[in-house]
Amino acid sequence: MVENKSESKSIKVQIFGNEFTIKSAYDPDYIESLASYVDKKMKEVADSTGLVSSNKIAILAALNIAEELFGMHDKKSKNKDNKIIKEKIESLIQKIDNKLGQ
Repeated sequence: MVENKSESKSIKVQIFGNEFTIKSAYDPDYIESLASYVDKKMKEVADSTGLVSSNKIAILAALNIAEELFGMHDKKSKNKDNKIIKEKIESLIQKIDNKLGQ
């Protein structure tokens, strides 16, 4: 993700059959990849639910993307917790080794 605050550019993207113009300082390829991801998620919802309302499809796709994001945050949090637990265990092992070695 490359951002250049001084240069906003207009980028045209296609999402679910609609063209949108996005004004952003981010790299156009990055914006296109985001749009492509949203498009893919909306198509998945449409295919799996049979819905035709693009508003409902967009909301369900947004919920699916939010679920993915929350899952990533939970995983990151668990990894952090696991690292802390591992460090505490290693510290306790070191203390035990030091006591046994005396």
